[in-house]
Amino acid sequence: MIIKFNVFGKQMSVLKKNEEWQLFNESDTGIRSRVYDVVIPSDLESTELGTYLDDIYHEYSSEKHPNVIELG
Repeated sequence: MIIKFNVFGKQMSVLKKNEEWQLFNESDTGIRSRVYDVVIPSDLESTELGTYLDDIYHEYSSEKHPNVIELG
């Protein structure tokens, strides 16, 4: 299951694989690249991912993109 987010204007996705959350940057062309420097705790529920990403990336908040939005 891939969950997509708009993280303060940046398209990202999260995938749970082998009981581990994996974070990816998404491009406009559909290319996905893994983000290795952010570790999402494996016991985090999918409903908590948006809040977690907000906590990690809050410094990218702007007037134009003030929130993390789950896209589906």
